[in-house]
Amino acid sequence: MILIADSGSTKIEWCVVEGSRIEKQFETAGANPYMQTADELSAEWEVSLFPLIERYRIRAVYYYGAGCAFPEKRQLIASILGPRLQAEIEVFSDLMGAARALCGRLPGIACILGTGANSCRYDGVEIIERTPTLGFILGDEGSGAYLGKRLVSDCLKKQLPHTITEKFLHTYQLTEETVLERVYRQPFPNRYLASLSRFLLDHIEEEAIHALVLDSFTLFLERNVRAYAGATDYPIHFLGSIAYYYQSVLREATHAAGLHPGIITLSPLAGLVGYHGNG
Repeated sequence: MILIADSGSTKIEWCVVEGSRIEKQFETAGANPYMQTADELSAEWEVSLFPLIERYRIRAVYYYGAGCAFPEKRQLIASILGPRLQAEIEVFSDLMGAARALCGRLPGIACILGTGANSCRYDGVEIIERTPTLGFILGDEGSGAYLGKRLVSDCLKKQLPHTITEKFLHTYQLTEETVLERVYRQPFPNRYLASLSRFLLDHIEEEAIHALVLDSFTLFLERNVRAYAGATDYPIHFLGSIAYYYQSVLREATHAAGLHPGIITLSPLAGLVGYHGNG
């Protein structure tokens, strides 16, 4: 059996696979080796992961994760899973997971729009071009964290209609002080900001809200996707919660940018199960 993981900053989806059949599927809290130590991740998985898979004979793990773009971070994940599971461990970036799930073995452009945002040009085997995401402070346009950041900022700076601002602040019991405390002094500010973006989905019919979301996706496409050579020649595929739940606005932005929207899906797991076949 093999174990496939799709790890984001908010949650990890795990899937135990035998041949092409899913034996078990479940979620644990998100992980990001840029924000968590090996000890923190190990302690979390000792409780939430290993007890759930101990009855399976896992021979290989394919872990696709946020924060795993560089070798030292991939090694950190492998150093936790390998000794504990006594299995072959292969760790890849979440972007490689998106490319394999969305494009399979065909060329295309793969994008992630979830808590964070990312994109790449893929030749059917390897990622051959990538625009740096830079995280929610310096980039991540179009992500849940970016949408939440933009929403909070526009409300507190009185850039949105008063009725929307009042409703938002009341819904989440927010003040300037509580926002600054949560973003600058508490852990995982990206997750927190992304959680606030749900307000946008609930009020997407409001003209100002629609415009905010459309502008965020337009910025993502302009600053990330259009940077790729021949971007207009490839289908632009998307996965992640933001892409999936806001897909009507995302398609609108993609068409307006002169690009060709392809697959939009919530999770890469089905695609990754297909990719790894009877592994």
